[in-house]
Amino acid sequence: FFMLNNEFTEFAKDSIDLYPDECRSEIDEVAESFYNAVNNGVYRCGFARSQEAYSIAFAELFACLDNLEERLSKSRYLVGDALTLADVRLFTTLIRFDCVYVGHFKCNKKRIADFPNLYNYMLELYQMDSIKSTVNFEHIKKHYYCSHPTINPFRIVPDGPDLNYDTAKHNRATLDYA
Repeated sequence: FFMLNNEFTEFAKDSIDLYPDECRSEIDEVAESFYNAVNNGVYRCGFARSQEAYSIAFAELFACLDNLEERLSKSRYLVGDALTLADVRLFTTLIRFDCVYVGHFKCNKKRIADFPNLYNYMLELYQMDSIKSTVNFEHIKKHYYCSHPTINPFRIVPDGPDLNYDTAKHNRATLDYA
């Protein structure tokens, strides 16, 4: 995380510290707590070579999403009241979840839209101009649906889902996290 936060500052328009010294150990701990189950978990589901491997990854993924849902009911961001690299790391999976991972990787127990805290948290992050400008849903869908011939041999890209992330209102600023 240190390199991502510090080595590219000369290219950044804004100077934001996503990895502050006083929070580094908690940021690392929180990010590590969801990496295997969520960030890598969607791939473990999608590329599973047995029902058992898929079912284990699936259970771990949704157990961790339930834990994150609970955590975000008590805190605006994953580590306190400021955006950190842990949030960025989770966001990259959340933003792809409903449009790709639910169908393509069979992560279909629930959508992120079905987790009130995760959904509103994802919306808040997505609606930040500096984050939104990095997300291209057409590219995301084409990449996933066209680059995995063992999962989608005919490279059919779904027309949906209809996502209203640009206009949906999030509630993160109005919640009481005390």
